[in-house]
Amino acid sequence: MSLHIFLLMLLIVSTLTGLVTEGVKKLLQEWSITYYANTLAGIVAVVVSAAVGAGYMVMVKAAFNAKMAVYLIALIFMSWLGAMVGYDKVRQAIAQICDSSKK
Repeated sequence: MSLHIFLLMLLIVSTLTGLVTEGVKKLLQEWSITYYANTLAGIVAVVVSAAVGAGYMVMVKAAFNAKMAVYLIALIFMSWLGAMVGYDKVRQAIAQICDSSKK
């Protein structure tokens, strides 16, 4: 998996997380269940990123090895972080880290 694919997956997960979170919030409001918005967004981000990561592995027939585990853990963490602070901030931080490592 390249950095481009990782960032594309992070973008997909961030978009889906926002949509699924809003759907779940509407459902919980309909049922009059109290919830914490950040906790809900974090849980949805973890579940969606795990599902997208597993889907990627199935589609490209990738073997589950240590390298793929690191990518999946990073995807889950970054998507959780993106749900908490926003995708743009996470993407900017990744770009800055990549730029500084090239120097």
